[in-house]
This record gives sequence, C-alpha cells and structure tokens, in this order.
Amino acid sequence: MSVLDDLKAAYPARYYADFESPCGWYDMWAYSSTDGLPAASALFALTAEQWAAKGGNTGTTSMYVENGRLVDYTPPVVVVPLKTQAASAMVWIQQQANLASAMGQVFTADMKAYVTAIAAIASGADTTSTALPAQPADVMAASSPAS
Repeated sequence: MSVLDDLKAAYPARYYADFESPCGWYDMWAYSSTDGLPAASALFALTAEQWAAKGGNTGTTSMYVENGRLVDYTPPVVVVPLKTQAASAMVWIQQQANLASAMGQVFTADMKAYVTAIAAIASGADTTSTALPAQPADVMAASSPAS
C-alpha cells in the first residue's frame, strides 16, 4: 500500500476543517504520513466545492463549522480600554507640545482643556468618562511677547 492509499483509508474525504473558530484547513492527501494529524472523526469533511470556495490550497477564507455547515467567521471586535486610548492620545499631545515649544507658541485654551481631560483619563483620575473628548481644531496660539 502507498502513503496516499494509507491517507485515503484514514481520511475518506480529501479535505477537512477542524472545529476551531476560525477553523484550520487540511488537504489530507498532501501529507506524507498520518503521524500527528487529528483523527478524521475529530474533523469536518469538506466537499471539493467547499474547499474551492474557501480559496483552495492558495487562499483561506476565515470560516468555522456551525451546526454541521461552514459559515463565514467574523472576528470579535477588540475594544480598546478608554485608559489605553488616552495613553495613546498623550503621545500626540507630547508631539504637539514639542512642536509648540520649537515654534515659540503656546497651547490654546481648548488644547489646554483637552490635555487636562486626557491626562485625567490616562492617569485613572477620571473614571466616569466613556469616550475621549474630541481633539481641538486649534492647537497652538502665538505666544505673548515678553513685556
């Protein structure tokens, strides 16, 4: 018996998917041995049409097995905590502060209020906000000449 005959005996269908979300794909006839492969009973057999629909051997559509059929997989939305968003906004604020200093300018009142609000969220002092405030349209104002 050849290796391919052994694979065909162990895996009656050529193509399989596992039950992960998204699923992994197996073209069983491409393997040189069954060592380390999951049992056919632990996999979902695919038709050649299903294999082709997911992109064949050269492409993979994210899918998973649900109630005995393949369905498109949509990854869950990753929610970035507000405190983390604020820490990222602080990087932009620091860039603006460096630019203002280099240009001999100062922050506008709106920018100062924004910095205060973002700093409070980033430090954890503000625990009631549910979204970052909008960045001000005007960031810098000309500095006052020295008297």
